Amino acid sequence: MVRFGRRRFGGRINIPRPVKEGEEYDVEINEVGSRGDGIARVKNFVIFVSNTRQGEKAHIKIREVRNRFAIGEKVEAAEKPLEEAVEEPTEEEITEEKTEEEFEEV
Repeated sequence: MVRFGRRRFGGRINIPRPVKEGEEYDVEINEVGSRGDGIARVKNFVIFVSNTRQGEKAHIKIREVRNRFAIGEKVEAAEKPLEEAVEEPTEEEITEEKTEEEFEEV
């Protein structure tokens, strides 16, 4: 008996892949995956990038391309995320400021 029009469970779907192995891209990490890897997208194609944080912009190189996603590695940081750009003052700096204010009042 020949069956036409039936698809097996888990059948392969060939989705066009906009990235190629070895290519480099500038991306922004928009999400964090369940294993802690950053998730970026190029033309809505998912790329997992390790050692990145949400909101970080990075220059990546594609290491492996699979059917529904790719795995990339960070080559260099393209730009620091906003949280790292603003540095909080240390306790020593705060105490210095307080003592200078007290000294000026006298």
